[in-house]
Amino acid sequence: MANLEQELPFPESLCHRCDAPPRYIRTGRSVFILCPRLPVKYPRQPVLDCEAFRPRDARPERPGGEPAE
Repeated sequence: MANLEQELPFPESLCHRCDAPPRYIRTGRSVFILCPRLPVKYPRQPVLDCEAFRPRDARPERPGGEPAE
């Protein structure tokens, strides 16, 4: 996963660790991160503080160890 993290735009951004999976929009010269949760769909990067952020690992698990929906 270290290689994937190095390839992420704005690696320090909270968007990569949020449970609302971001979409990466790539153009010829730029990369935008689309947030499915915020009214501002393309927040200014890097996002270091966000009221809608929920850590991906914080979801409760089902008895079988699978994440709850």
